[in-house]
Amino acid sequence: MNINQLRYFVAAAESRSFTGAAARYYISQTAVTQQIRALEETVGVPLFDRASRPIKLTPAGNAFLTDARAILERMNRAMDRVQEASVGFVGSLRVGYTKGYERSDLSRSLRDFHRDYPNVLISCHRSDTDSLAAGLLRGEYDIIFTWDSTELAKDRDTVCRLVEKSPLMVALYASHPFSHRTQLRRSELRGENILYMSPSLTGESAGDQHFFDLYHSAGYQPNILYRSNDAESILMMVAAGEGISLLPAYVTTKLDNAEGLVFVPLVGKEETVEIIAAWLRDGKNPVRRRFTDFLWKEADC
Repeated sequence: MNINQLRYFVAAAESRSFTGAAARYYISQTAVTQQIRALEETVGVPLFDRASRPIKLTPAGNAFLTDARAILERMNRAMDRVQEASVGFVGSLRVGYTKGYERSDLSRSLRDFHRDYPNVLISCHRSDTDSLAAGLLRGEYDIIFTWDSTELAKDRDTVCRLVEKSPLMVALYASHPFSHRTQLRRSELRGENILYMSPSLTGESAGDQHFFDLYHSAGYQPNILYRSNDAESILMMVAAGEGISLLPAYVTTKLDNAEGLVFVPLVGKEETVEIIAAWLRDGKNPVRRRFTDFLWKEADC
């Protein structure tokens, strides 16, 4: 039994004519009758009463017609899904993002994409920048959002594109002398205990070096009391009065009324964090291509 046999059988049943079935599929009547006889041999019973004019289905043929139509409908749906998957309408998207970026507008972008492409399953994974980069190169992610892409940008296998420049904010405990300031400069933070939110696990990435270079440009070595890549832990320590921290605005924007915390903009040249989207240049997932097209089309609106 094959799909063509089912198609010819349904066409003959609907038109009550082998000639009509042949005309529908632009083949000879002989080919139709041969295929239907082969189908009858497979099922083991006659499906048509050929003595009748026009032909009509036997009781067995009537019962089989319902199932044959259902099989063809499922086949057509499967073909549609294959075509949709090939152009990114169906499938999955594996998204990796740097710790803290769940507070950004990324969730809104993913929600809007899912609204337009409801048959795409989006899975999200939070990690440090080192693990994100390694996971991308191993093919574990379709796209990552990271704030330290220096090494990825050097890799010919990856594409990196700027998503946003997030201003840096100084996180202070409520009783800190700077808590009433409207802005601060890095040079004013000399002598403060710094709770450092690192983009990497090692603290030795290009992103880490960039931040230390900014301190050096301000004329001093920072007093790093604590280092972590977990924003929540750092914010808890700031609120407890352990020190202050410099955090991207996307971490702090939804915490304006957080008890015991004050956020003051850090002003000066390069006092931003660049969030980069990165993906494999030869990635085969059409959903990723559709998602990145969606992101930058949305950004241009």
